Amino acid sequence: MSLPHCPKCQSEYTYQDGDLLICPECANEWKEGETHQDDASTIIKDANGNVLVDGDSVTVIKDLKVKGSSSVVKVGTKVKTIRLVPDAADGHNIDCKIEGFGQMKLKSEFVKKA
Repeated sequence: MSLPHCPKCQSEYTYQDGDLLICPECANEWKEGETHQDDASTIIKDANGNVLVDGDSVTVIKDLKVKGSSSVVKVGTKVKTIRLVPDAADGHNIDCKIEGFGQMKLKSEFVKKA
């Protein structure tokens, strides 16, 4: 029996648990035959095209100026336990806490999955 690919991230590694199908890569759960209205816009990818999910760790790939400050988040800064904000109007779709800076929002195009 061949299981369908994940409708959210298109992963081929889905598995069945009872009547649910589960994707181990993005933690999406759905019932077989269930139609999904997910847009491609709800999938957030890093600079390399890897799908990001809540709780991932990422690394900053470009020096980022901190608005309202003379500080800079340096290349290579590791950010742990991110939270995704898919409907962010300003493009800052990652909410996180950076050591030494505090709570901050980042754009996914400036990070890579760690």
